[in-house]
Amino acid sequence: MNPTPSGKATLDLHRGAPVELPLVEGSEGETAIDITTLRKSTGAITLDYGYLNTGSCASAITFLDGERGILRYRGYPVEELAEKSRFVEVAYLLINGKMPDKRERAEWSLLLNRHSMFHEDMRHFFYRFPDQAHPMAILSAMVVSLSAFYPELSQHHDDRSEEAINIAATRLLSKVRTIAAFSYKKSIGEPFVYPRHDLRYCANFLNMMFHSPVNPYEIHPEVVKALNVLLIMHADHEQNCSTSAVRLVGSARVNLYAAVSAGICALWGPLHGGANQMAIEMLEEMQARGETPRQLIERVKNSKGQTLLYGFGHRVYKQYDPRAKVIKATCDRVLKALDIRDPLLDLALELEALALKDEYFIARNLYPNVDFYSGIIYRAIGIPKDMFTVMFALGRLPGWIAHWKESHEDPRFKLQRPRQIYVGPSLRHLTPSQYSSEYTRSPGAPVARPPSTHA
Repeated sequence: MNPTPSGKATLDLHRGAPVELPLVEGSEGETAIDITTLRKSTGAITLDYGYLNTGSCASAITFLDGERGILRYRGYPVEELAEKSRFVEVAYLLINGKMPDKRERAEWSLLLNRHSMFHEDMRHFFYRFPDQAHPMAILSAMVVSLSAFYPELSQHHDDRSEEAINIAATRLLSKVRTIAAFSYKKSIGEPFVYPRHDLRYCANFLNMMFHSPVNPYEIHPEVVKALNVLLIMHADHEQNCSTSAVRLVGSARVNLYAAVSAGICALWGPLHGGANQMAIEMLEEMQARGETPRQLIERVKNSKGQTLLYGFGHRVYKQYDPRAKVIKATCDRVLKALDIRDPLLDLALELEALALKDEYFIARNLYPNVDFYSGIIYRAIGIPKDMFTVMFALGRLPGWIAHWKESHEDPRFKLQRPRQIYVGPSLRHLTPSQYSSEYTRSPGAPVARPPSTHA
């Protein structure tokens, strides 16, 4: 699907005649200036740190309007999907462009179950990681290694069949869940728990995480529902850092596993997927210090940007993150169902109430985002902090797959290679004092030679 032409923009560089550039419009009315021919026609490029104003592609997967607080997958509001769908159905929607019917849903579930195991030789990898290895390091390494065990998507040929892509997508969705659970079991020294064919996606993951031979795990339906909601809320978010990484690496025509591994590494950062861990640690530190929410608010305001309020604010959203509303309601339900009284939730609620009324935060559009309450839910479920970003990756996986697939199907997609504005020294030459000693010996001087290796 191509953007709709909607007129022209005139650019006057004061180098001659003004240049006309096409205007294009998306299906929700977003307008862009198509600068594809800008450098060829003018010699100039655009400079846009952080790509705040740059569109890298046209996509039919996710619509996000930060000013109005809207997020939709393939046209469906995320709030509606969270209420009425399971994560695996939303994954099917993102990857295949439509909600599955009854037959497709059954086939999809069957495929996910069939591919939930990974090659038994991969078990040895887990035993070679250090005991304190971060689960994200394990996850990224294991995902890229899948390409060695399941090479149906060769990166040296561009004749991938639809069936091969679908099998790779299914394998990733199912095996990453198993890899994530195994990495947790390895970190706590417990035996691995294999997936069960009689459990659905989220219930299976919870069982692999928490079941043990001496302590069988009881699957709570409210916890399963909450995990479905969390994964749906994280399933895609337009051209964010990790998704752009998947598209960028994928533009070199590497296989799906390698591109997704790059996305996992990008997601690891505290400014991206690691923010939910930072938010819960902020609340824990407040509790340990005995700091009140009002004291933290004042400390943030007086720090001149040195102290951050994690879980608040977003690069795109200029009002309340729609995902945060859903997750906040889910958090209330989970804690009530499990009969948990978490003092961190009390701190979070008071902190939110103060920030939403404070002109400092209002003026800067600092509203709660998806990270603020998700950590409290994971904590209640029993998932440790260093697994929070792994959970984010598990949710974001269908979005990464969808974008990799869409970019490979787009005839306009090219190897991504941004330009730059060079600001280093202009042309200069080495002085004699900078020459290598090999080139500064006197004319006719003997050349030192290495000793002979022959007898």
